[in-house]
Amino acid sequence: MSNQQPDQTKVTLVEITEDNHGQRVDNFLLTALKGVPRTLVYRIIRKGEVRVNKGRVKADSRLQSGDIIRIPPVRVPDKNETPDVSPALNGLLDSAIVYEDAGLLAVNKPHGLAVHGGSGVSLGMIEALRKMRPDHTFLELVHRLDRDTSGIILVAKKRSVLTALQRMLANKSGIKKRYLALVHGAWPEGGTDVKLPLLRTERKSGERIVLVDDEGKASHTRYSLLASGSHYSLVEAEPVTGRTHQIRVHCQSQGCTIAGDEKYGDKSEQDIDRQRGVRRLCLHAHQLAFRHPSTGEELCLNAEPGEELRHLFKKVGCEWLGGGL
Repeated sequence: MSNQQPDQTKVTLVEITEDNHGQRVDNFLLTALKGVPRTLVYRIIRKGEVRVNKGRVKADSRLQSGDIIRIPPVRVPDKNETPDVSPALNGLLDSAIVYEDAGLLAVNKPHGLAVHGGSGVSLGMIEALRKMRPDHTFLELVHRLDRDTSGIILVAKKRSVLTALQRMLANKSGIKKRYLALVHGAWPEGGTDVKLPLLRTERKSGERIVLVDDEGKASHTRYSLLASGSHYSLVEAEPVTGRTHQIRVHCQSQGCTIAGDEKYGDKSEQDIDRQRGVRRLCLHAHQLAFRHPSTGEELCLNAEPGEELRHLFKKVGCEWLGGGL
């Protein structure tokens, strides 16, 4: 986005930079007008209050570098304002940065922190980073991690980097992700390929879940056993496809539910977890490997599991010594 941020109390003219070249008008406004309801954004476009180079535009019109977009005043309710970042969270995220350059930021996301606000979460990781770095005109998530999953996540500082990396993810080529998962039971020695279709559905309670189902989308996860204990196994998982809850459901399909998984674990497994002191989902994204879209450099970024998780691995006889697939 331009260095000039819209003043939501009056008409603002913003010059489009290369960060937003090719972006749709509606998506630009949804990012620029923080906290403004989507319905209001589409209303001001439809009524002609948003102009590009003095002309009316549609929601799906594409912006070009150098365009001047007119943004009308909009009133945002105070309740939608993003809260300030606490000193504790500020320090936690600062210390969690594992890589940074002019176009990219990699963060070792803590367990329990949502990547973005919504659904009762007022401040997620991306909102906190934007608050912490007000001089950055563009910060967007490249991909996501579940709130209960810790580990490495990429944030783009340029739109060109964002689109290139998301294209790699969509094409299922160019980016390799590897996770550590502590699972119930004895995982077989050697490599295991799980290729089972996954279907998103809902329980009668309305809870959204994923099931192995022939009507679902093709899904593929590679697994390798790293360590075995008396009850648990530590495995490394490489998701070839990127379906919702893919690693968790593919583990469950092999009779080895991830420790601390309250969504997919049964009562007996949850009881064992409580007895062993498992108080979180034991899934951690520990490595991302890809070619940097700006420099062409081959990057292999690593995010060590936190002390609590490493201690738990060791406690149950599945100490992680590094390495993997």
